[in-house]
Amino acid sequence: MKVKTFKTGLVILLTSACMSGVWAQKYVMVIHGGAGTILKSTMTPEKEKAYRAALSAALQKGYTALKAGKPSLDAVEAAIHVLEDSPLFNAGKGAVFTHDGRNEMDASIMNGKTLEAGAVAGVTTVRNPISAARAVMERSEHVMMVGQGAEKFAKEAGLTIVDPSYFRTEERWQGLQKAIKEDSTKSVLDHGSKKAVLLGIKNRDNKFGTVGAVALDKDGNLAAGTSTGGMTNKKYGRVGDAPIIGAGTYANNATAGISCTGWGEFYIRSVVAHDISALMEYRGLSVAEASKLVMDKVGKLGGDGGVIALDRKGNVAMPFNTEGMYRGTVTDDGKISVEIYK
Repeated sequence: MKVKTFKTGLVILLTSACMSGVWAQKYVMVIHGGAGTILKSTMTPEKEKAYRAALSAALQKGYTALKAGKPSLDAVEAAIHVLEDSPLFNAGKGAVFTHDGRNEMDASIMNGKTLEAGAVAGVTTVRNPISAARAVMERSEHVMMVGQGAEKFAKEAGLTIVDPSYFRTEERWQGLQKAIKEDSTKSVLDHGSKKAVLLGIKNRDNKFGTVGAVALDKDGNLAAGTSTGGMTNKKYGRVGDAPIIGAGTYANNATAGISCTGWGEFYIRSVVAHDISALMEYRGLSVAEASKLVMDKVGKLGGDGGVIALDRKGNVAMPFNTEGMYRGTVTDDGKISVEIYK
């Protein structure tokens, strides 16, 4: 807010945030916990409460870091840690199973100030894949590491390594058994999909996947990160958009930070995260306009899901074309808001 005092002594408050008597919020963090067929009619009050509590805890963790003056990268990593450590989300502890009965996780992170980025894919022993992605960015000359090589690097970087059994949850295991029983030849997406129905890909166990966060720190620097367990019943070393910079994650101080959730193949083909940034940079679109335009394109191709985006001025966009998306925001003054349904 700017204050201008005239010689008459009249004080006028000038701010671009005040429109029609409504004061717009400046957001410093936005998160998501996956998008899909999330219906209030099929959600128990207890489970909804648990989701809201986990999302709020992640936002609070990130906000605490930001208010302490820590960089946006720290806030993103801290928030995603909370979601990775929760069995509710398809990332870390709650990762879904592959066809072979393994938990294979992917993650990426990007620094909007420097455009540095790091990612890991197909890791099975790293407790917090988002930290492995950050280690790749900050402690190597590479952007992406995969499989055993990424795990070895994470161990050498001093990250917490766990036995693969740590990631096993009974709910996810039963989800795999249902997927195999219903259709042994097709993968079950970790979210609902209109095109999945057309292809005969079923989604009876309703596993909603991927978590992500975008933060804006006191120095005006953006960071974005995404972490996922991928698809239930996925085969052949499949990797989605989450660890691919420009597809599932992107951050640029000149435009916005973006994290995606949805049917990864379509996000890769559409280069969703970078496309949002490019539309803002080259066409001058707002973060809301660019995000909607790109999500419309994904929908026309047959893909579904959503994105979260935060620009350098603190404006947020959270478009999605599914029945719901676990999502939340926190403002500069600490107000937390969590939403689930359309």
